[in-house]
Amino acid sequence: MRLRSTIAALAVSAVLPAATAHATDLEVMHWWTSGGEAAAVGEFAKAFDATGNKWVDAAFAGPGEQARAIMVSRITGGDPMGAFQFNHGRQAEDLIEAGLLRDLTDIAEAEGWKEKVNPPSLLDGCTVDGRIYCTPVNIHSWQWLWLSHKAYEDAGVPIPTNWDEFVAAAPALREKGILPMAVGQQSWQQSGLFNVLMSSLVPVEIFNKVYGDKDAEVAAGPEVARVFKAAADAREMSEGSTVQSWNEATNLVITGKAGGQIMGDWAQGEFSVADQKAGTEYSCLPGLGVTEVLGTGGDAFYFPVLDDEEKSAAQAELAALLLKPDVQVAFNLKKGSLPVRGDIDMSTANDCMQKGLKLLSENKLVPDTNQLLTPDTTSQINDLFAEFFADASITPEDAQERFAEIIASAD
Repeated sequence: MRLRSTIAALAVSAVLPAATAHATDLEVMHWWTSGGEAAAVGEFAKAFDATGNKWVDAAFAGPGEQARAIMVSRITGGDPMGAFQFNHGRQAEDLIEAGLLRDLTDIAEAEGWKEKVNPPSLLDGCTVDGRIYCTPVNIHSWQWLWLSHKAYEDAGVPIPTNWDEFVAAAPALREKGILPMAVGQQSWQQSGLFNVLMSSLVPVEIFNKVYGDKDAEVAAGPEVARVFKAAADAREMSEGSTVQSWNEATNLVITGKAGGQIMGDWAQGEFSVADQKAGTEYSCLPGLGVTEVLGTGGDAFYFPVLDDEEKSAAQAELAALLLKPDVQVAFNLKKGSLPVRGDIDMSTANDCMQKGLKLLSENKLVPDTNQLLTPDTTSQINDLFAEFFADASITPEDAQERFAEIIASAD
C-alpha cells in the first residue's frame, strides 16, 4: 500500500509542480451568474490565478439544463473546455462511458480525497467502475424554506416555524398585498419545490422508496397523495409569482414583497450580497421545520480529455486546488453551501449554515435526486410540474397518477 501511494504521489507530482512551469489559460464553464454565485466562483478564479495559470470564465446565464446541453455539445463536437461544472450524480455518465472525461483517480489518491470528503457518497457520485472522474466542491441542499421577517411584520402575523404555519399565514399576507410564496417560473424550480415537500412532509423512507427503489406503488399511494396536496397549496400561494429566475424570487423575499421561498441553500449567497443577517432580517427552516434533513447534492467539476499537455497540467492543478482547505472555506462561505471536507474550520459561518453543519454532523441526510434519477427521468418530472404550476385545473390526483407512471418507467 505504501509503495502504491508513493507511485501515485510521484505520478501526480509530474503534473502538479510546486511552481507552475508552463502557466496557461484554462476555460472553465459553469452556470453561476447570480450575485452570490459570482462572488463565490471568484474565489476559485482568484486561487487558480495565484498559481500562475489563468481562469478564463465562461459563465452561462441560464438554467442548468440548458448549460449542460451546451457543454455536452461542445465536448462531443470536439471543442472541449478545460473544465466544467455539473451537479453531483448521474449527469456525466454518458460522457464518461464515451471516454471523453479525464480520470482523476491518481490525483484523488495523492490528495487523500477518500479520507477527506464527507459524506463519502459525494465522492461515490464521482466514481464509475472504481475510477474517480470529478472533484466535488460543495454540499448543496434543497430542503430550506427562507422567510422574510419584514413581510410577516408588515402583515402583523408571527414568523412561521413550520410548513403548516407558513400555509396558514398566507391569507394575512395576501390581504396586505404581499405574495405568500415566491416561485420562479422555471420547471427545475417547481419540481425542486415538490422534491423538498417529498423529503420533508412524509417519512424519509417514502422518499427513498420512490426515488431510490423506483417504487411506483408507493408513488401512487396515500403518503405521496399528502405531498401532492401540499404542492397544490404551494401552487395557490405562489399565484402571482411571475419572476423567472430563482434569484429574482429570492429578491422578493429579501425586499419583503414575498413571505417565503423554498430554495436550496445557494439562496444564502443572495442574502449575503444584500447585507442581510440570518436570524435578524430573514429566517431559514431546514426540512420546512418538519423533518430536518439535508440533501447531499451539490456541484462538482469535470475535466475533458485534452491533447494539449500544458492545459492538461493546468487541469490537474485546478482539480487538486478546489479541495484545498482555504479554498473550500472561501468559496463555501460566499456560496452558502457546506464544504465537502469535514476537517476545516467553518466557525465564521452564519446561523443558517451552522444549522446545516449540525445536520451534516448528525448524519441527517437524504440523497439528492440527481444521484438517483437519470437526466431523462428528471426532465419528465420537470415537465410535469411546469404544467401543474401553470394550470390550476390539473388536480393533485391527476398529477400524482402521471408522476407514478414516470417513476414506473424510470431507470
